[in-house]
Amino acid sequence: MSDLKATLSLNDGRQYELSVHQGTLGYDAIDVQPLVKNKLFTYDPGFMSTASCESAITYIDGDEGVLLHRGYPIDELAENADYLEVAYLLLFGERPTPEQHRDFTKLIKNHTLVHEQLTRFFQGFRRDSHPMAVMCGVSGALAAFYHDSIDVTNQSHREITAIRLLAKMPTLAAMCYKYSTGQPFMFPQNHLSYSGNFLYMMFATPCEPYVVNPVLERAMDKIFILHADHEQNASTSTVRTAASSGANPFACIAAGIASLWGPAHGGANEACINMLEEIGTVDRIPEFIARAKDKNDPFRLMGFGHRVYKNYDPRAKVMRETCHEVLSELGVNTPLLEVAMELERIALNDPYFIEHKLYPNVDFYSGIILKAIGIPVSMFTVMFALARTVGWIAHWKEMYNQGGFKIVRPRQLYTGEKQRPFEKMEKL
Repeated sequence: MSDLKATLSLNDGRQYELSVHQGTLGYDAIDVQPLVKNKLFTYDPGFMSTASCESAITYIDGDEGVLLHRGYPIDELAENADYLEVAYLLLFGERPTPEQHRDFTKLIKNHTLVHEQLTRFFQGFRRDSHPMAVMCGVSGALAAFYHDSIDVTNQSHREITAIRLLAKMPTLAAMCYKYSTGQPFMFPQNHLSYSGNFLYMMFATPCEPYVVNPVLERAMDKIFILHADHEQNASTSTVRTAASSGANPFACIAAGIASLWGPAHGGANEACINMLEEIGTVDRIPEFIARAKDKNDPFRLMGFGHRVYKNYDPRAKVMRETCHEVLSELGVNTPLLEVAMELERIALNDPYFIEHKLYPNVDFYSGIILKAIGIPVSMFTVMFALARTVGWIAHWKEMYNQGGFKIVRPRQLYTGEKQRPFEKMEKL
């Protein structure tokens, strides 16, 4: 807390002095907690102007297009680190030494298996269930396998919980896919990398050997890194809200997955591919561009612009390069990808897009990559959940490490009926 003070003056003569908190970077925050004693609340739909916590994990400057994890720029992390190195950084605050990275990777690999009983849990779902519905269910079910053994007030318990979640999410995600196709589940292979193992569990079968393509493996690793954390977004805030009640951490992550499922959040890359399929062919692009520019038309171009970034999404630049690497490696050339590439060209050159800062975002490119790799559109948000799990865990862990948090209890501006009598009805 700084020496800065803010004064709130109401036109009825009431006046309140409020403290101001200053972070390392970014905006200052006015502490409005004292207002409640005077029967005043702040009104902030969507909490767009409210800092709900203090955090040292991720910093975003949307105006400048900056994303830092523990002070490190996201593009440098994506180019120079693997996903587990970034995961360690998010969880523990500093990048690992080579020895710590080796031991951390080994520890993760030792926890990749899920309980055999959990494999039978899948049989309760229809084969055509949306994978995110299944993911919500099976991740929440982990709470039943790790319930009595977890004391969230115990730091060592929190550490092993973080390891278990990080290790098992790729296994669960791949099982969701395999179940939808009717293929057998593939056990994790601990000699493979985190991303390589995930691709193996997704696409290998017992019938023949499967060799992980290193270009696709690195692309998947970058997708995981670029989606690992994004500050206090809807799903992360949901995890923190659930955790504030002392809930089982696996249940908290399941709550985060449920929040992520929405098309305005994690489902954006799925919505982007659906849009590309709606456009269909390159010759129809001008029609949809015109519709996007028409304020009276409800059509919106998905995968362009960002709620936070008013500049180029720093993750999108890395994802763009990776996208072209994957397409080149696979030699993919479909109408859908032709539409995507032409839309990208227009967005980067059209004055309207530039003026309105409608740059292609990370969802635009990640969707194209996932589609090219062979991951079905219905699995896109599951990929996001898998990558974001480490961010959720890091915030959950930070929250308990800081201590002193309160159960989340937003207030409301009541606009309903005033008190009125309820008289007994004469029944017919």
